[in-house]
Amino acid sequence: MDTRRKIYISLGSNKGDRLKNLQDAINLIFERIGKINIISKVYNSPAFGFEGSDFLNCCVIFETDIAPDEIMLALLEIETSMGRVREANAGYESRTIDLDILFVDEDVLETKLLKVPHPELHKRKFVLKPLLEIAPKLTHPTLHKNVYDLLETCEDTSVLEPINIWLKNPSKQFQFSHYNYIAIEGNIGAGKTSLATMISKDFNAKLILERFAENPFLPKFYEDAKRYAFTLEMSFLADRYQQISDDLSQLDLFKDFIISDYDIFKSLIFSKITLPEDEFKLYRKLFYLMYKDIAKPELYVYLYQNTARLQENIKKRGREYELNIENEYLDKINSGYLEFLKNQSELHVKIIDISERDFVDNRKDYLWILNEICKTDDAR
Repeated sequence: MDTRRKIYISLGSNKGDRLKNLQDAINLIFERIGKINIISKVYNSPAFGFEGSDFLNCCVIFETDIAPDEIMLALLEIETSMGRVREANAGYESRTIDLDILFVDEDVLETKLLKVPHPELHKRKFVLKPLLEIAPKLTHPTLHKNVYDLLETCEDTSVLEPINIWLKNPSKQFQFSHYNYIAIEGNIGAGKTSLATMISKDFNAKLILERFAENPFLPKFYEDAKRYAFTLEMSFLADRYQQISDDLSQLDLFKDFIISDYDIFKSLIFSKITLPEDEFKLYRKLFYLMYKDIAKPELYVYLYQNTARLQENIKKRGREYELNIENEYLDKINSGYLEFLKNQSELHVKIIDISERDFVDNRKDYLWILNEICKTDDAR
């Protein structure tokens, strides 16, 4: 289930280096809260509700799965870190940065911290004009007007002037679209499905996830490996072939690239560990017959986790048939991957040690991994 929300915010500054303040705030939102989707033009506007220097204003849409109250707290922390001081009962005043949540999707919310839609947004031209650029069809859920109609009926007569300098979207620093196909690989519990899913959402990729949950032989294998190893590996071989053939042949014109949480060579790596030598030789022959014409990923990312962290993750996700996996088996899988990658000349491989990283719950770790994936080999 996708819990991400679209958050629409207004940014303003009339103290210090106003343009830099806006850019710094956007960068911090990206680093701490979520992906920046789109940024409006910047407008110069007179102070609203008090006498003061002109503001620079813009609007931004970003996405996050953080709860609205936590988003509000994070925005307040950003304001404080940038030098804003809120005086009790001070009313409107000059500020280094002002961050207001305008909409959370098209929901109506009221908490101790937050009220959305923002109760004053329809009265403020410096909000509506930049918002119109990036969300013209967004509808106010209680006033039942879209942003265009709200601006048309707004009584604010302020004159806004666009400036010819565009703010930079920090999300654009990570370039994936020059790859057509990326595979994320790793041991059991390494986090490959989570990472592939997060990247697909943030960077508009077609997502291919292995259908391991549908394999009826997997629980049986963990109960009796010798009996079910060949049956399991053959069923995976057939299913992976069918899935990857179908998914790679079906182009999605609305996606920028493909990302998967497995690579076809996974079948060889696991079967070499689980099968006796004579069965593995037969299996390998079938593998190369089936996969000789299948497209290979242009980037192969291997997520290395130490065994202790793998066991933590396995227990955390709670699949009953995985709970008795032994450390020795995980060590063999890791060794199998590393041996395969060491002797691999056809794939562009990046091995990333994430043993001390929690990219699911720590956005800083997630951004670090994105940087490791995207940085050029020359920069290493």
